[in-house]
Amino acid sequence: MADKTESKQEQTRSQFASYLRSLADELESGDEVRLTVGNKDVTVHPPESFDTEVTVVERSAALRGNKETIELTAEWTVK
Repeated sequence: MADKTESKQEQTRSQFASYLRSLADELESGDEVRLTVGNKDVTVHPPESFDTEVTVVERSAALRGNKETIELTAEWTVK
């Protein structure tokens, strides 16, 4: 069984940048990474090296306007 924790919220650019900096600091500092996702704290244990993916999607729609998305994915097997 997989546990999935997700949160969608509106943030300023500065708030989101701060969240990403905090995540980067956690990744560099030790064996475990503590994340706040919505109102829940989650701890994960990434290895020294893992698979990453960056996807950028640019959509143009005549009626709904333009939309851009950035997806960052980090994935590893827990040992």
